[in-house]
Amino acid sequence: MGTGNNIILQDDYAALASSHFIWTRNRDRWQFFYESYVGGDEYRNGNHLTRYQLETAEEYAHRIRNTPLDNHCQSVIQTYVSFLFREETEREFESWQGNEAVEAFLKDADMEGRSLDAFMKQVSIWSSVFGHCWILMTKGNVGAQTLAQELALGVRPYVNVLTPLIVSDWRWERQPNGAYELVYFKYVEEVIDSLTTVKEWTRDVIRTSVLDENLKQVRSQSVEANQLGIIPAILAYNQRSIAKDLGISDLEDIADIQRQIYNLTSEAEQAIRLEGHPTLVVPPTAQLGSGAGAIIQIQDGMDPGLKPYFLNTDSGSIDSIYKSVDKLVEAIDRMSFTGGVRATVQKTMSGIAMETEFQLLNAKLSEKADQMELAEEQMWRLFGLYQNMTWDGEVEYPNSFNIRDEGREMTQLLTAKNAATDARVLQVIDHEIIELLGEDADLIMPEYVAVEAGNLPEQPLFEAHRMINPETGDEVIARTEQEHIAYMEQGYVHPEEY
Repeated sequence: MGTGNNIILQDDYAALASSHFIWTRNRDRWQFFYESYVGGDEYRNGNHLTRYQLETAEEYAHRIRNTPLDNHCQSVIQTYVSFLFREETEREFESWQGNEAVEAFLKDADMEGRSLDAFMKQVSIWSSVFGHCWILMTKGNVGAQTLAQELALGVRPYVNVLTPLIVSDWRWERQPNGAYELVYFKYVEEVIDSLTTVKEWTRDVIRTSVLDENLKQVRSQSVEANQLGIIPAILAYNQRSIAKDLGISDLEDIADIQRQIYNLTSEAEQAIRLEGHPTLVVPPTAQLGSGAGAIIQIQDGMDPGLKPYFLNTDSGSIDSIYKSVDKLVEAIDRMSFTGGVRATVQKTMSGIAMETEFQLLNAKLSEKADQMELAEEQMWRLFGLYQNMTWDGEVEYPNSFNIRDEGREMTQLLTAKNAATDARVLQVIDHEIIELLGEDADLIMPEYVAVEAGNLPEQPLFEAHRMINPETGDEVIARTEQEHIAYMEQGYVHPEEY
């Protein structure tokens, strides 16, 4: 290969290795979010412990291995996702109802066995981690002439989720109608040893390049036509920011607090180790063992000022570390509005405080659901373009999340029932208790007039009244017919009969 060809390959490599300025600016932060969510070896390899002065590489590596991670980032995001997908997404397909390709896509959206609901959960997770992620919809080209032939061969659109870490470049153009259109899209498809496969999409072509990272050259390239005429990539946001290409991550501040907890955990481990095994100061000529009961040998006639001595640690510092950790965990719960749902011990919170937190969490989940709904509707439009169909359906994610402290509500209802005297009010309370127990109160209480309509029975079903025990003179209040009968069996009578 000539020198000119080498220069061309190197120029192509430089162009393919280039990246969008937003990607360059945010890559390290995105990598930190990824490590904070995944935890495990990814977090340990990130070296997020603050290194001590004069600490050797071996000592630092040992301290990392002995410091566990309490992964609050994963806990918070999984809490959000569990609420977001607790209820099924409602999809109305209208003219697409019964379409075989649609049914196949619902069951296996990514050609890897994941249903569309499972795929959208992954979209929600990674958009929560990074602030946004990309959804790329593609369709295999096997040379089929008709949709029937494609269906017979199992060819249909499918989707992939791409994180911001692998989507390195993109470009938008504003159209005459004011809308933005994606006109260039580049991402890393695969990495095998020193070979990196990069895909580039434009409105006309799809270019696949294999880069040799050792030689800094393009090893091979292939080009195919983009028959769709647009780039089928969707930007799925967690929360919109003022920049079009960026979303706001749920871990924006939580990941930093988690890293601080991680460092404090290391400090606690070091303090406990020092308390159990105090630092020993000895002259260089001393022979000593390690561990409990070790014997230290010193030379005869040694200067008394050189005798070994201990450096003890203050155990109070360990308590202060754990108190600091508790305060940081409370800060995470407060920022994520999950103090009531993530609590593992009884917390002292007023009913108003818990209700306010649940309302804030409900608002956050509703915003996330709106973004998922928008992304999925864009997916179905692309699906229709691939299949020569027009999307006329509707997708609806839950927009209200029933986040309740059921124990507190039951206590309030029982207190209200003991204080109520009107049979109509008692009926409303019984209806709410049945609903709180997870049953359909309208079926169990068919005579009940729906509370949602703002109605109550016009006439009371039972008039509460006093009853007296003629023998003891004790008085009670019968609020229901059942109570009236029960008191009669105990010898109580109406005051008029006394």
